[in-house]
Amino acid sequence: MTKVGAYLRLMRPANIVTAIADIMLGYAASGALLSLSLWENGFEAANLYLLGWLVLATIGLYGGGVVFNDVFDAELDRVERPERPIPSGRASLAGASILGLVLLVGGVLAAWQVSVASAAIALAVALLALLYDWKGKHHTFLGPINMGACRGGNLLLGVSAIPAAIEDLWFIALIPIVYIAAITMVSRGEVHGGNTAALKGAVAMYALVFAGIISLALLPQFNLLYSLPFLLLFAFLIFPPLLKALPAREPKLIIKAVKAGILALIVMNASIAAGFAGWQYGLIVLLLLPVSIYIAKSFAVT
Repeated sequence: MTKVGAYLRLMRPANIVTAIADIMLGYAASGALLSLSLWENGFEAANLYLLGWLVLATIGLYGGGVVFNDVFDAELDRVERPERPIPSGRASLAGASILGLVLLVGGVLAAWQVSVASAAIALAVALLALLYDWKGKHHTFLGPINMGACRGGNLLLGVSAIPAAIEDLWFIALIPIVYIAAITMVSRGEVHGGNTAALKGAVAMYALVFAGIISLALLPQFNLLYSLPFLLLFAFLIFPPLLKALPAREPKLIIKAVKAGILALIVMNASIAAGFAGWQYGLIVLLLLPVSIYIAKSFAVT
């Protein structure tokens, strides 16, 4: 792997694609998307440049956050994961730190181009990411919540395309918070094997996520029928790998469950986006999945 490739690996490109799906969901939920009719009138949307800035913002925030994850884990990775870019010497600790800082600052500045509210959310996400990398991930209970809050904040960053919508839709951030908290619980067994109770808890949290998405049907602007096909695909992707990993003795099975959970984020976002903006928009979000899977063949997602 080249030096550039090593630094790209630190950014987890496949995961960044899932973060873009968060933004696309939030953008649709906010009402910024005025219309979508691929078959008759072409693509019509208001303020698409806002979506562009928010996508750039999430690339910076997510990329910077995961780079600092490896920065803070450098010593531990020398023992547990010596093949990673920093302990292997393909990327320097100083270079990774500079890259992470540039990405985080760039993410906040990109969000600022949309609104002050967007910049404030981006700054909060950046700080939450650093907190998780530094201390949060070592805390049994607060760690998963910390990581989930980063993702929930990223979704609200998409909603901030229309700042007034944040007050009305803040609660949808709870869905990725619970989902990411579940994935984070599972991921703790990647190296030495997991905890059966934690994996069972993750199954329950996945079920709670489904209940949360279905409950969005109470909103007048949400059509559950458009969501159902995506929800079925979501269930097919996440439950089989997690159930296989339940004995919690095989790190490889746990890694597969984590990878499936991360990539399925796009499907989860597509299911909610379809409810807010129509099945066509849901399909557009879903198209990010093969992109993420393709990138994941070259760059690790965990």
